[in-house]
Amino acid sequence: MTPLAELTTPALLLDVGVLERNCEAMAQRAARHGVALRPHLKTAKSVEVARRATRGQAGGLTVSTVAEVAYFARHGFTDLTYAVGIDANKIEALHDIQRTHGARVTLLADSIEAVQAAGARARALGATFRLLLEIDTGGGRGGVGPHDDELLLLAREVQRSESLLLAGVLTHAGHSYHVQGGTAIRAIAEAERAGAVHAAERLRAAGLPVEVVSVGSTPTAVCAQTLEGVTEMRPGVYTFCDLDQVARGICGVEDIALSVLATVIGHNPRSRRVLIDAGALALSKDQSAAEFRSGLGFGLVCQAEGTVPLPGLCVAELHQEHGLIACEGDSDADAQAMFRALPVGARVRVLPHHACMTAAPYDRYHVVEGAGSGVQAVWDKARGW
Repeated sequence: MTPLAELTTPALLLDVGVLERNCEAMAQRAARHGVALRPHLKTAKSVEVARRATRGQAGGLTVSTVAEVAYFARHGFTDLTYAVGIDANKIEALHDIQRTHGARVTLLADSIEAVQAAGARARALGATFRLLLEIDTGGGRGGVGPHDDELLLLAREVQRSESLLLAGVLTHAGHSYHVQGGTAIRAIAEAERAGAVHAAERLRAAGLPVEVVSVGSTPTAVCAQTLEGVTEMRPGVYTFCDLDQVARGICGVEDIALSVLATVIGHNPRSRRVLIDAGALALSKDQSAAEFRSGLGFGLVCQAEGTVPLPGLCVAELHQEHGLIACEGDSDADAQAMFRALPVGARVRVLPHHACMTAAPYDRYHVVEGAGSGVQAVWDKARGW
Protein backbone atom coordinates (compact mmCIF):
# COMPACT_ATOMS: atom_id res chain seq x y z
CA MET A 1 0.00 0.00 0.00
CA THR A 2 1.45 3.36 -1.04
CA PRO A 3 1.03 6.25 1.43
CA LEU A 4 -0.66 9.34 0.00
CA ALA A 5 2.38 11.34 1.04
CA GLU A 6 4.43 9.52 -1.59
CA LEU A 7 2.20 10.41 -4.54
CA THR A 8 3.19 13.09 -7.02
CA THR A 9 0.47 15.71 -7.07
CA PRO A 10 -1.98 16.51 -8.46
CA ALA A 11 -3.25 12.94 -8.28
CA LEU A 12 -6.73 11.55 -8.88
CA LEU A 13 -8.07 9.53 -5.94
CA LEU A 14 -11.01 7.14 -6.12
CA ASP A 15 -12.64 5.66 -3.02
CA VAL A 16 -13.64 2.16 -4.10
CA GLY A 17 -16.01 1.68 -1.17
CA VAL A 18 -18.07 4.74 -2.10
CA LEU A 19 -17.91 3.76 -5.78
CA GLU A 20 -19.34 0.31 -5.07
CA ARG A 21 -22.07 1.75 -2.86
CA ASN A 22 -23.09 4.18 -5.62
CA CYS A 23 -23.11 1.39 -8.22
CA GLU A 24 -25.26 -0.86 -6.08
CA ALA A 25 -27.75 1.92 -5.37
CA MET A 26 -28.25 2.60 -9.09
CA ALA A 27 -28.53 -1.11 -9.88
CA GLN A 28 -31.32 -1.35 -7.32
CA ARG A 29 -33.12 1.61 -8.90
CA ALA A 30 -32.98 -0.04 -12.32
CA ALA A 31 -34.32 -3.27 -10.84
CA ARG A 32 -37.21 -1.45 -9.14
CA HIS A 33 -38.16 0.14 -12.45
CA GLY A 34 -37.78 -3.12 -14.36
CA VAL A 35 -35.29 -1.70 -16.87
CA ALA A 36 -31.78 -2.62 -17.93
CA LEU A 37 -28.90 -0.49 -16.68
CA ARG A 38 -26.48 0.54 -19.42
CA PRO A 39 -24.11 2.83 -17.50
CA HIS A 40 -22.47 5.71 -19.32
CA LEU A 41 -18.71 5.28 -18.89
CA LYS A 42 -17.73 8.65 -20.36
CA THR A 43 -17.25 9.80 -16.77
CA ALA A 44 -15.00 7.00 -15.52
CA LYS A 45 -13.51 5.65 -18.77
CA SER A 46 -12.24 2.73 -16.67
CA VAL A 47 -12.71 -1.01 -17.10
CA GLU A 48 -12.53 -1.55 -13.33
CA VAL A 49 -15.36 0.92 -12.81
CA ALA A 50 -17.29 -0.74 -15.65
CA ARG A 51 -16.99 -4.14 -13.97
CA ARG A 52 -18.51 -2.76 -10.80
CA ALA A 53 -21.19 -0.73 -12.57
CA THR A 54 -22.35 -3.74 -14.60
CA ARG A 55 -22.26 -6.29 -11.76
CA GLY A 56 -25.52 -8.21 -11.95
CA GLN A 57 -26.46 -6.42 -15.18
CA ALA A 58 -26.44 -7.51 -18.82
CA GLY A 59 -23.02 -5.92 -19.34
CA GLY A 60 -23.86 -3.28 -21.94
CA LEU A 61 -22.14 0.08 -21.76
CA THR A 62 -22.68 3.57 -23.13
CA VAL A 63 -19.63 5.49 -24.37
CA SER A 64 -18.90 8.82 -26.05
CA THR A 65 -15.67 8.40 -28.03
CA VAL A 66 -14.18 5.92 -30.48
CA ALA A 67 -11.24 5.60 -28.06
CA GLU A 68 -13.68 4.44 -25.38
CA VAL A 69 -15.29 1.96 -27.80
CA ALA A 70 -11.85 0.48 -28.55
CA TYR A 71 -10.74 0.46 -24.89
CA PHE A 72 -13.82 -1.31 -23.52
CA ALA A 73 -14.03 -3.77 -26.42
CA ARG A 74 -10.38 -4.66 -25.84
CA HIS A 75 -11.26 -5.45 -22.23
CA GLY A 76 -14.17 -7.72 -23.10
CA PHE A 77 -17.15 -5.33 -23.09
CA THR A 78 -18.66 -6.01 -26.48
CA ASP A 79 -22.18 -4.50 -26.27
CA LEU A 80 -21.48 -0.81 -26.73
CA THR A 81 -23.76 2.12 -27.53
CA TYR A 82 -21.77 5.00 -29.04
CA ALA A 83 -24.08 7.77 -27.86
CA VAL A 84 -22.83 10.65 -30.00
CA GLY A 85 -24.30 11.44 -33.40
CA ILE A 86 -22.39 9.38 -35.94
CA ASP A 87 -19.81 10.91 -38.25
CA ALA A 88 -19.26 8.71 -41.30
CA ASN A 89 -15.49 9.24 -41.02
CA LYS A 90 -15.56 7.13 -37.84
CA ILE A 91 -17.28 4.14 -39.41
CA GLU A 92 -14.07 2.42 -40.53
CA ALA A 93 -12.52 2.54 -37.05
CA LEU A 94 -15.73 1.25 -35.48
CA HIS A 95 -15.95 -1.52 -38.07
CA ASP A 96 -12.40 -2.58 -37.25
CA ILE A 97 -13.32 -2.77 -33.56
CA GLN A 98 -16.36 -4.90 -34.34
CA ARG A 99 -14.27 -7.30 -36.44
CA THR A 100 -11.28 -7.49 -34.12
CA HIS A 101 -13.11 -7.88 -30.82
CA GLY A 102 -16.45 -9.39 -31.83
CA ALA A 103 -18.16 -6.27 -30.55
CA ARG A 104 -21.62 -4.96 -31.35
CA VAL A 105 -21.47 -1.19 -31.69
CA THR A 106 -24.81 0.63 -31.79
CA LEU A 107 -24.78 4.04 -33.47
CA LEU A 108 -26.88 7.17 -33.01
CA ALA A 109 -28.24 9.61 -35.60
CA ASP A 110 -30.78 12.41 -35.86
CA SER A 111 -30.60 13.41 -39.54
CA ILE A 112 -31.15 11.78 -42.90
CA GLU A 113 -27.80 13.13 -44.11
CA ALA A 114 -25.94 11.38 -41.27
CA VAL A 115 -27.82 8.13 -41.89
CA GLN A 116 -27.08 8.20 -45.60
CA ALA A 117 -23.38 9.00 -45.13
CA ALA A 118 -22.86 6.39 -42.42
CA GLY A 119 -24.82 3.79 -44.36
CA ALA A 120 -22.83 4.36 -47.54
CA ARG A 121 -19.50 4.12 -45.73
CA ALA A 122 -20.56 0.97 -43.89
CA ARG A 123 -21.82 -0.61 -47.11
CA ALA A 124 -18.50 0.08 -48.85
CA LEU A 125 -16.70 -1.72 -46.02
CA GLY A 126 -19.14 -4.63 -45.87
CA ALA A 127 -20.07 -3.58 -42.33
CA THR A 128 -23.41 -3.55 -40.53
CA PHE A 129 -24.44 -1.53 -37.48
CA ARG A 130 -27.49 -1.18 -35.30
CA LEU A 131 -28.70 2.42 -35.09
CA LEU A 132 -30.79 4.35 -32.59
CA LEU A 133 -32.71 7.49 -33.47
CA GLU A 134 -31.92 10.40 -31.16
CA ILE A 135 -35.01 12.06 -29.66
CA ASP A 136 -35.02 15.56 -28.21
CA THR A 137 -37.23 15.53 -25.10
CA GLY A 138 -36.39 19.07 -24.00
CA GLY A 139 -32.61 19.30 -23.82
CA GLY A 140 -32.29 21.16 -27.10
CA ARG A 141 -28.91 19.66 -27.95
CA GLY A 142 -29.53 17.03 -30.61
CA GLY A 143 -32.35 14.82 -31.78
CA VAL A 144 -35.72 15.07 -33.48
CA GLY A 145 -38.88 15.87 -31.57
CA PRO A 146 -41.06 12.91 -30.60
CA HIS A 147 -43.99 14.49 -32.47
CA ASP A 148 -42.03 15.60 -35.57
CA ASP A 149 -42.82 14.26 -39.04
CA GLU A 150 -39.06 13.96 -39.49
CA LEU A 151 -39.00 11.03 -37.05
CA LEU A 152 -40.80 8.68 -39.44
CA LEU A 153 -38.84 9.93 -42.45
CA LEU A 154 -35.60 9.27 -40.58
CA ALA A 155 -36.67 5.80 -39.50
CA ARG A 156 -37.67 4.84 -43.05
CA GLU A 157 -34.29 6.04 -44.31
CA VAL A 158 -32.61 3.64 -41.89
CA GLN A 159 -34.94 0.86 -43.03
CA ARG A 160 -33.88 1.43 -46.63
CA SER A 161 -30.21 1.04 -45.75
CA GLU A 162 -28.44 -2.21 -46.55
CA SER A 163 -25.96 -1.72 -43.70
CA LEU A 164 -27.92 -0.11 -40.87
CA LEU A 165 -30.52 -1.82 -38.69
CA LEU A 166 -33.09 0.25 -36.83
CA ALA A 167 -32.81 -0.64 -33.13
CA GLY A 168 -35.01 1.96 -31.47
CA VAL A 169 -34.84 5.39 -29.86
CA LEU A 170 -32.58 7.17 -27.39
CA THR A 171 -32.90 10.42 -25.47
CA HIS A 172 -30.87 12.28 -22.86
CA ALA A 173 -32.37 14.80 -20.44
CA GLY A 174 -29.24 16.88 -20.07
CA HIS A 175 -31.34 19.86 -19.06
CA SER A 176 -31.97 18.11 -15.74
CA TYR A 177 -28.54 19.48 -14.77
CA HIS A 178 -29.89 23.03 -14.96
CA VAL A 179 -32.64 22.79 -12.34
CA GLN A 180 -32.65 22.22 -8.60
CA GLY A 181 -34.91 20.15 -6.42
CA GLY A 182 -36.80 16.92 -6.77
CA THR A 183 -40.02 18.42 -8.12
CA ALA A 184 -38.34 20.06 -11.13
CA ILE A 185 -36.18 17.02 -11.87
CA ARG A 186 -39.14 14.64 -11.59
CA ALA A 187 -41.02 16.72 -14.16
CA ILE A 188 -38.06 16.50 -16.56
CA ALA A 189 -37.73 12.76 -15.91
CA GLU A 190 -41.36 12.24 -16.85
CA ALA A 191 -41.02 14.37 -19.99
CA GLU A 192 -37.93 12.36 -20.93
CA ARG A 193 -39.76 9.06 -20.45
CA ALA A 194 -42.99 10.15 -22.12
CA GLY A 195 -41.21 11.65 -25.13
CA ALA A 196 -39.09 8.57 -25.78
CA VAL A 197 -42.06 6.22 -25.33
CA HIS A 198 -44.27 8.33 -27.62
CA ALA A 199 -41.59 8.29 -30.33
CA ALA A 200 -41.34 4.51 -30.01
CA GLU A 201 -45.11 4.11 -30.20
CA ARG A 202 -45.29 6.20 -33.38
CA LEU A 203 -42.61 4.06 -35.01
CA ARG A 204 -44.33 0.82 -34.03
CA ALA A 205 -47.68 2.11 -35.29
CA ALA A 206 -45.97 2.73 -38.65
CA GLY A 207 -44.80 -0.89 -38.72
CA LEU A 208 -41.20 -0.08 -37.84
CA PRO A 209 -39.19 -2.14 -35.34
CA VAL A 210 -38.35 -0.69 -31.90
CA GLU A 211 -36.39 -2.94 -29.58
CA VAL A 212 -34.72 -0.24 -27.49
CA VAL A 213 -36.28 2.72 -25.68
CA SER A 214 -33.32 4.30 -23.92
CA VAL A 215 -33.33 7.23 -21.48
CA GLY A 216 -30.72 8.53 -19.17
CA SER A 217 -29.11 11.06 -16.94
CA THR A 218 -28.14 10.67 -13.31
CA PRO A 219 -30.67 13.22 -11.98
CA THR A 220 -33.60 11.71 -13.88
CA ALA A 221 -32.54 8.14 -13.07
CA VAL A 222 -32.56 9.02 -9.38
CA CYS A 223 -35.81 11.02 -9.43
CA ALA A 224 -37.97 9.18 -12.00
CA GLN A 225 -41.23 7.97 -10.50
CA THR A 226 -41.96 5.57 -13.35
CA LEU A 227 -40.11 4.25 -16.39
CA GLU A 228 -43.08 2.50 -17.96
CA GLY A 229 -42.41 1.79 -21.63
CA VAL A 230 -38.63 2.27 -21.25
CA THR A 231 -36.21 -0.63 -21.77
CA GLU A 232 -32.97 0.82 -20.41
CA MET A 233 -31.45 3.79 -18.59
CA ARG A 234 -27.98 5.26 -19.06
CA PRO A 235 -26.86 7.36 -16.06
CA GLY A 236 -23.13 8.02 -15.76
CA VAL A 237 -21.82 10.45 -13.15
CA TYR A 238 -23.62 8.52 -10.37
CA THR A 239 -20.61 6.21 -10.13
CA PHE A 240 -18.48 9.05 -8.73
CA CYS A 241 -20.98 11.83 -7.87
CA ASP A 242 -19.76 15.40 -7.42
CA LEU A 243 -20.65 18.76 -5.92
CA ASP A 244 -22.94 19.58 -8.83
CA GLN A 245 -25.08 16.56 -7.94
CA VAL A 246 -24.93 17.52 -4.26
CA ALA A 247 -26.10 21.06 -5.14
CA ARG A 248 -29.30 19.77 -6.75
CA GLY A 249 -30.06 17.19 -4.04
CA ILE A 250 -29.19 14.05 -5.99
CA CYS A 251 -26.62 12.82 -3.46
CA GLY A 252 -24.74 13.85 -0.33
CA VAL A 253 -21.12 14.88 0.07
CA GLU A 254 -20.48 11.45 1.56
CA ASP A 255 -21.40 9.91 -1.83
CA ILE A 256 -18.56 11.65 -3.69
CA ALA A 257 -16.04 8.93 -4.58
CA LEU A 258 -13.64 11.11 -6.58
CA SER A 259 -11.18 13.68 -5.25
CA VAL A 260 -7.96 15.37 -6.29
CA LEU A 261 -4.93 15.18 -4.02
CA ALA A 262 -2.94 18.42 -4.11
CA THR A 263 0.00 19.99 -2.28
CA VAL A 264 0.07 23.39 -0.60
CA ILE A 265 2.83 25.28 -2.42
CA GLY A 266 2.48 28.76 -0.95
CA HIS A 267 0.71 31.38 1.16
CA ASN A 268 -0.20 34.82 -0.12
CA PRO A 269 -0.98 37.13 2.84
CA ARG A 270 -1.81 40.03 0.48
CA SER A 271 -4.64 38.17 -1.24
CA ARG A 272 -5.35 35.92 1.79
CA ARG A 273 -5.01 32.81 -0.37
CA VAL A 274 -3.40 29.40 0.00
CA LEU A 275 -1.82 28.18 -3.25
CA ILE A 276 -2.04 24.53 -4.29
CA ASP A 277 -0.55 22.71 -7.28
CA ALA A 278 -3.95 21.69 -8.71
CA GLY A 279 -5.29 24.26 -11.14
CA ALA A 280 -7.83 24.42 -13.93
CA LEU A 281 -6.38 21.44 -15.77
CA ALA A 282 -6.43 19.27 -12.64
CA LEU A 283 -9.84 20.34 -11.32
CA SER A 284 -11.71 21.81 -14.34
CA LYS A 285 -13.37 25.22 -14.26
CA ASP A 286 -16.89 23.84 -14.19
CA GLN A 287 -19.18 25.13 -11.48
CA SER A 288 -22.79 24.59 -10.57
CA ALA A 289 -25.29 27.18 -11.76
CA ALA A 290 -24.80 30.49 -9.95
CA GLU A 291 -27.80 30.14 -7.70
CA PHE A 292 -26.58 26.76 -6.42
CA ARG A 293 -22.89 27.35 -5.91
CA SER A 294 -22.69 29.61 -2.85
CA GLY A 295 -19.73 28.61 -0.75
CA LEU A 296 -18.58 25.87 -3.12
CA GLY A 297 -16.18 27.82 -5.34
CA PHE A 298 -14.39 25.42 -7.71
CA GLY A 299 -14.29 22.64 -5.14
CA LEU A 300 -14.38 21.94 -1.40
CA VAL A 301 -11.16 21.39 0.53
CA CYS A 302 -10.57 18.43 2.85
CA GLN A 303 -7.64 17.06 4.80
CA ALA A 304 -5.63 14.53 2.78
CA GLU A 305 -6.78 11.66 4.99
CA GLY A 306 -10.49 12.00 4.28
CA THR A 307 -13.34 13.67 2.42
CA VAL A 308 -15.01 15.73 5.14
CA PRO A 309 -14.87 19.37 3.95
CA LEU A 310 -12.94 21.78 6.14
CA PRO A 311 -15.34 24.47 7.41
CA GLY A 312 -15.37 27.66 5.39
CA LEU A 313 -12.67 26.67 2.86
CA CYS A 314 -13.04 26.31 -0.90
CA VAL A 315 -10.98 26.64 -4.07
CA ALA A 316 -11.95 30.21 -4.95
CA GLU A 317 -9.81 30.81 -8.03
CA LEU A 318 -8.08 28.73 -10.70
CA HIS A 319 -5.17 29.31 -13.04
CA GLN A 320 -3.80 26.64 -15.35
CA GLU A 321 -1.61 24.93 -12.74
CA HIS A 322 -2.51 26.90 -9.60
CA GLY A 323 -5.52 26.65 -7.36
CA LEU A 324 -6.19 29.36 -4.76
CA ILE A 325 -7.94 28.38 -1.56
CA ALA A 326 -9.89 31.07 0.29
CA CYS A 327 -11.56 31.12 3.68
CA GLU A 328 -15.08 32.26 4.42
CA GLY A 329 -13.87 35.08 6.67
CA ASP A 330 -12.04 37.93 4.98
CA SER A 331 -9.84 39.27 7.78
CA ASP A 332 -6.10 38.91 8.29
CA ALA A 333 -6.80 36.82 11.37
CA ASP A 334 -8.95 34.41 9.33
CA ALA A 335 -6.20 34.13 6.72
CA GLN A 336 -3.54 33.44 9.35
CA ALA A 337 -5.70 30.68 10.84
CA MET A 338 -6.03 29.16 7.38
CA PHE A 339 -2.25 29.35 6.82
CA ARG A 340 -1.66 27.54 10.13
CA ALA A 341 -4.19 24.84 9.22
CA LEU A 342 -2.68 24.40 5.74
CA PRO A 343 1.11 24.85 6.03
CA VAL A 344 3.33 24.83 2.96
CA GLY A 345 3.98 21.21 2.02
CA ALA A 346 0.70 19.91 3.46
CA ARG A 347 -1.54 17.71 1.35
CA VAL A 348 -5.23 18.38 0.80
CA ARG A 349 -8.03 16.69 -1.10
CA VAL A 350 -10.40 18.71 -3.28
CA LEU A 351 -13.92 17.45 -3.98
CA PRO A 352 -14.77 18.36 -7.60
CA HIS A 353 -17.79 20.13 -9.03
CA HIS A 354 -17.99 18.06 -12.20
CA ALA A 355 -16.46 14.60 -11.95
CA CYS A 356 -16.53 13.98 -15.71
CA MET A 357 -14.43 17.01 -16.58
CA THR A 358 -12.13 16.57 -13.58
CA ALA A 359 -11.32 12.94 -14.34
CA ALA A 360 -10.85 13.34 -18.09
CA PRO A 361 -7.22 14.63 -18.24
CA TYR A 362 -5.80 11.98 -15.92
CA ASP A 363 -4.42 8.64 -17.14
CA ARG A 364 -5.02 6.68 -13.92
CA TYR A 365 -6.93 6.42 -10.66
CA HIS A 366 -5.18 5.95 -7.33
CA VAL A 367 -7.63 3.69 -5.53
CA VAL A 368 -8.20 4.17 -1.81
CA GLU A 369 -10.89 3.03 0.62
CA GLY A 370 -12.07 5.13 3.51
CA ALA A 371 -10.40 7.80 5.62
CA GLY A 372 -6.69 7.42 6.21
CA SER A 373 -6.27 4.80 3.52
CA GLY A 374 -3.17 4.58 1.37
CA VAL A 375 -3.28 3.65 -2.31
CA GLN A 376 -4.48 0.06 -2.69
CA ALA A 377 -4.36 -0.15 -6.48
CA VAL A 378 -3.85 1.87 -9.62
CA TRP A 379 -6.52 1.63 -12.34
CA ASP A 380 -5.95 2.73 -15.91
CA LYS A 381 -8.47 4.53 -18.08
CA ALA A 382 -9.19 5.55 -21.64
CA ARG A 383 -8.19 8.98 -22.92
CA GLY A 384 -8.61 10.96 -26.11
CA TRP A 385 -11.10 10.53 -28.95
